[in-house]
Amino acid sequence: MLDVTHIEYTPRTSPLLAGEHAIHGAVAADSIDAWVAGHYGQPNQEQRALANGQAVVDLSHYGIVTITGADRLNLLHTLTTQNFQGLISPIDTEALFLDLRGRIEIAVKAHDDGETTYLITEPTMNASLVDWLTRMQFAARVEITDRTGELALLGATDEIPGLDTPVWVDPWPGIVAGGYAYTPDPADHPAVHENYAWRLYILDADALVETVTNLPDGFRLAGTMASEALRIAAGRPRQLVDTDDRSIPHELDWLRTAVHLDKGCYKGQETVARVHNLGHPPRRLVGLLIDGSVHGLPEAGADIILRPETADPETMAAARSIGTLKSVAMHHEMGAIGTAIIRRNTDPEAQLIIRETPPEDAEDTAPNFTAASQEILTSPAAGKVVGRVQGLKDLRRR
Repeated sequence: MLDVTHIEYTPRTSPLLAGEHAIHGAVAADSIDAWVAGHYGQPNQEQRALANGQAVVDLSHYGIVTITGADRLNLLHTLTTQNFQGLISPIDTEALFLDLRGRIEIAVKAHDDGETTYLITEPTMNASLVDWLTRMQFAARVEITDRTGELALLGATDEIPGLDTPVWVDPWPGIVAGGYAYTPDPADHPAVHENYAWRLYILDADALVETVTNLPDGFRLAGTMASEALRIAAGRPRQLVDTDDRSIPHELDWLRTAVHLDKGCYKGQETVARVHNLGHPPRRLVGLLIDGSVHGLPEAGADIILRPETADPETMAAARSIGTLKSVAMHHEMGAIGTAIIRRNTDPEAQLIIRETPPEDAEDTAPNFTAASQEILTSPAAGKVVGRVQGLKDLRRR
């Protein structure tokens, strides 16, 4: 089988950030979201409005691929972790494309309206998705089109009155048919406490400026700093942010919404089944409550270490890393928060330290240390649902 290779693609900068329609006060986001606004001058107010269902976020840099034709759902059923057969439109779900070792290659949010399936990817991933689908199309009666740049997205936590467009409704943190929760108590998930809800409105890119200009009374624009803070607080995994080239779905509690455990015959299925039934994922996603007494937020990519008994700078600098800081944000109520991928068997009660190593050309090359406490997102006991068959030694003796 062919492997997906990431094809370089640069999203178009949003007209709300650059050009004649740029919003006054708009500040570009960092890294993966750099093509849209991180905020519009009032990040805290924007986040509160978004949390209260009174704001929208420009996400026009995301990839959007459409599939039409009679075999579109069958094609996705064959290639992904999700069940697409026997579903009645409208369909709102998500799915993963895995490699042969079960590692995540492409994550998609899927909306089907009965005629067209819209596949929403992280920025830069749309070209790889189109390439892979085209290679695997064979005789399937489908038409695959990359509509990134032609279509745009607006994110919101509630319905936007008067906006009649296709909309993807996030199933998180629910446990969809065929899914499985890796939290200790599915009813005690951070997203439940945060009343997390998320939807993506799909519209023509040419209508983006007019739509934002004519938002209903009481609505405002918010930047990705706001949407990221709400996502992190809800423990919602995001590809290219919380994942790396070794990530498997189990580590991120992604089996609850993106994997159907009762279907098979897709690439990576063996790893999904083996880890779920007989083993444990090597790592787990953890939420972080970060010490807010320090100036600024730590940078994503920093090492995570266990707080040593002797917490002096030399000992902490030499401590072995147990993971990596993945996401970080300032929440309007919780303060500094983040997510990290750490070793699965790390004590859930252990205090963690975020260790940032300055670049070699910095004047001060001493590491920076920030304390953080854990919030369990993926249980240390995750996996090994069936367990190994007992009594084989006795059978062999007979």
